[in-house]
Amino acid sequence: MPKPFLDVAVDVARESGAMLADAFAKGARSEPKGRFDVVTEADHASEALIVSRIRTEFPSHAVVSEEGGGHAGGPDPYCWYVDPLDGTKNFARGYPSFAVSLALKCGNELVLGVVFDPIRQELFVAERNAGACCNDQRIGVSRVRRLDQCLMSTGFPSARRHARMNTPVFHHICMTTQGLRRTGSSALDLSYLACGRIDAFWDIGLSAWDVAAGLVLVAEAGGCYSDLRGGRVSFMGPELLADNTLVHDALVQVFSDVLKGGMCR
Repeated sequence: MPKPFLDVAVDVARESGAMLADAFAKGARSEPKGRFDVVTEADHASEALIVSRIRTEFPSHAVVSEEGGGHAGGPDPYCWYVDPLDGTKNFARGYPSFAVSLALKCGNELVLGVVFDPIRQELFVAERNAGACCNDQRIGVSRVRRLDQCLMSTGFPSARRHARMNTPVFHHICMTTQGLRRTGSSALDLSYLACGRIDAFWDIGLSAWDVAAGLVLVAEAGGCYSDLRGGRVSFMGPELLADNTLVHDALVQVFSDVLKGGMCR
């Protein structure tokens, strides 16, 4: 992969993150985005910065971004997936857990992922077949093998995202593992999985820009991902289970049992 792709992704993530950190310190103003969600001026400003930079550097690349400010691109097989502010609700309430997320797809494969946490100044980077790093230090998934030693993360999304409630699965996992964490940012969840802070992550109804960069990180850090029943999953799929590979089969069994019982609908 040409080095400028990575250089631009890192530069623009840091630049956007600095802008978000400044806006966060000053206090964010939000407005409704449908019934349950919110959007802030910072979402739009971050998106405008990122999309403008990508269009300048790679005018033939397509861009898909959460707030709709993407770019159709040209004949190139490259497409960027951008979440300019993952964790908007946290950001809007002054809760310091959010990130900038950029991923690059070539054809049908994700080849680059960058997640930047401007509060903790943590930059997670992964390229296909080149490994994953946090602040230039190589990272890898955990070596936990048992569910009762497993720390997991998930999201509890609004009704807008999906009709199937996460609550039954949530309860079952709580009774099976060491416990659950919720950052409010799937990009951070997947980054934390990649560096071994948690052992697994699942969610339902996520969008491509929510997870694309994180999935590159997980794969390059030695993890794996599937749908909840262990089947092949696209990063644009309706459900996701990602983990350190060592607990994958056991988790698939747990989710299959819950779903078979009709508890998640």
